[in-house]
Amino acid sequence: MDASETVQQPQVPIQNPFTQTFFHGTKADLKIGDLITVGYNSNFIERKLKHIYLTATLNAAVWGAELAMGEGKERIYLVEATGPLEDDPNVTNKKFPGNPTKSYRSTEPFKVVGEVTVWQGHTPEQIQGMKDGLARLKAQGGAEIEE
Repeated sequence: MDASETVQQPQVPIQNPFTQTFFHGTKADLKIGDLITVGYNSNFIERKLKHIYLTATLNAAVWGAELAMGEGKERIYLVEATGPLEDDPNVTNKKFPGNPTKSYRSTEPFKVVGEVTVWQGHTPEQIQGMKDGLARLKAQGGAEIEE
């Protein structure tokens, strides 16, 4: 074979190790490889939701963990989406136009790929202020989650 001839190699897909990883704040005790699925109570209201939520910002995940209902340890997981995402209308349409919190939701599971074990939480006063604000919204009928 001379230099003008080329050998066709089979096309092999290249794995992408840089898949977007998101955060999910909760009090659930999960393991790497677990799937977070729909059908569980929300972090904020006692109702099973049709969507699950994640964020691309650590701060929003910290709030999710700190405000989650229950008595478990506050946790922040690194998760990968297994299906399509859409902007979270509960945040992007109502509070922060343009989605600066990078908050999303899906009906497809999220796969736990890690856990953030060192993170800075908010002060007790900030957490109480957020909880008080959510309680006011609930009393005024404005704490519904748009599904």
